[in-house]
Amino acid sequence: MKALSKIAAAALLGAGALTLAATSASARIVCNTDGDCWHTTTVYDYPPATGVVIHEDNWAWGPSDKYRWREHEGRGYWRGGAWVDF
Repeated sequence: MKALSKIAAAALLGAGALTLAATSASARIVCNTDGDCWHTTTVYDYPPATGVVIHEDNWAWGPSDKYRWREHEGRGYWRGGAWVDF
């Protein structure tokens, strides 16, 4: 009976670890045509007029690219140097 309890406990522990791994936040980098880039953990449906491009979190711009980091909390995007909520 003790062996069965240990197996059940191990199975629950393993299932819990898999659940945590599956629900971890997936970060993204979003950039606009002005060269402003920011991080987000939620992928929004940006309006087409925003002209933003969504990259994976490991994306990096090249040495001749002209981008800059502009972080901001909340749902929105950078346009003309100002944060626009949507």
